[in-house]
Amino acid sequence: MAEKLDIICIGTALVDSIIKGFDPNPVSATGFRAESGTLNVGGEAVNSSIAAAKLGMSAAVFGSIGRDAAGDMIISALSRYGVDTDRLIRSEEHPTPVTTMFVNEDGTRKSITNGAHRYNFRPDRYSDLFTDARALILGSLFRAPFDDPEIIHSVLNMAVEAGQTIFADTKIPNFRFLKLSDLRDSLPLINYITPNEDEAKYYTGKTDPEEMADVFLDMGVKNVIIKLGAKGCFFKNSTEKIVLPAHNIAAVDATGAGDNLIAGFASEIIRGAGHMEALRFANGCGAICTTAVGACTALKNREQVLQFIENESGAI
Repeated sequence: MAEKLDIICIGTALVDSIIKGFDPNPVSATGFRAESGTLNVGGEAVNSSIAAAKLGMSAAVFGSIGRDAAGDMIISALSRYGVDTDRLIRSEEHPTPVTTMFVNEDGTRKSITNGAHRYNFRPDRYSDLFTDARALILGSLFRAPFDDPEIIHSVLNMAVEAGQTIFADTKIPNFRFLKLSDLRDSLPLINYITPNEDEAKYYTGKTDPEEMADVFLDMGVKNVIIKLGAKGCFFKNSTEKIVLPAHNIAAVDATGAGDNLIAGFASEIIRGAGHMEALRFANGCGAICTTAVGACTALKNREQVLQFIENESGAI
């Protein structure tokens, strides 16, 4: 019998076309300039699985991509980092999503999605492809494929029955709009949820991080991490409250920082770390990610993160 995987990531697999330093002043009737333009593999499931593999976890990704050049690029990148790609479904009917991202000088960004991002494959019909791991990371709760309450509940139930620890990231909806109350039956099945500040405001209607966390906790989620960007992160459960400041770094591109954070947090929890230790490690993973263009560029390995945290602590 094959050894159980550490982490399986379900969600979007795509290619990011990242345009940094876009100059809105045209140089001709139809021509514009930018500092750089790069193609990078992305999507929450891809980003998290690559980060987990770099951190020493046995990781797999489960999602749907097209039989096209963008899909080939994703397979190649995942294989290069040692991520199991056997669970990627390749479709003749649906192209691999490509996201165009405009990144500002401070690392903040805007993204453009398209119809390919709407394809809602049914992961709940392939329970054998995601229940054979110690932990499950759900990328982009509230976006396809997790913008359907039935799919969400089915997947979470299967994961619970398999004894998996469930980590769920969130997004603000882009095509099908759900409210937090639409997932009332599913939220108690989630061990850890990691919305960023804007997402938490959107779903809870609150502006204070602790009040945001309380809404999720009151609806049954066991642990909440609110990602606060340049202000750090906030953790709360029924007995603990942790506030961590952001690292003092020069951010280049925030793409994938949250995906690196959740992968770092999950990997340390799997290793047996407590919440404070795991959160400090995850906070370091997210910070490192922002120091280069692309979600999978800057993070190298677990030793890099531990050294980064040690150096930052010594500087305080």
